[in-house]
Amino acid sequence: MAETGTDGTLDDLRTHFIEGMSRAAASVSVVTTDGPAGRGGVTVSAMTSISADGPQPTMLTCINADATPLPQILENRVFCINVLRVDQVEVSDIFASRLPGPGGDKFAAVRTETMVTGAPRLSDALVSFDCRLISADRIGTHHICIGAVESVAVAPTGDPLLYGMRRYLRAQDH
Repeated sequence: MAETGTDGTLDDLRTHFIEGMSRAAASVSVVTTDGPAGRGGVTVSAMTSISADGPQPTMLTCINADATPLPQILENRVFCINVLRVDQVEVSDIFASRLPGPGGDKFAAVRTETMVTGAPRLSDALVSFDCRLISADRIGTHHICIGAVESVAVAPTGDPLLYGMRRYLRAQDH
């Protein structure tokens, strides 16, 4: 097993970190927003629950500071985390800007519904968490956006789209 510690160079540490993180499979989500700053969305693999306890459940997502929708999320103060289904690779690629949206509009590739906060939910998502932004802090190249969950829409069936080893994966039951 290769190891890089504090005696390795920063470039070596970064390279090993990126390689190591590629082995941590994660669900693929599209984070959407709408409001005074406009509608936007971006594909992320960094999202998780913080707590189900307290007055409202809380979640976080990490969004690249250079991502076009970040200023919209910060100004709109709402976002919806849409966990994609295994058959939504194209949706992921469109919101990641790997593929163009129809007519240049990412949202033309999906059906949406407006959630309690006003954020758009992808109608065919496996689950959507509608959040009101309560905190956003820049750490390095990303913003950690924490939201209070206002509502949840859960699909009756489906499997999550996963990403790991630098490719899309599918969960298998054994």
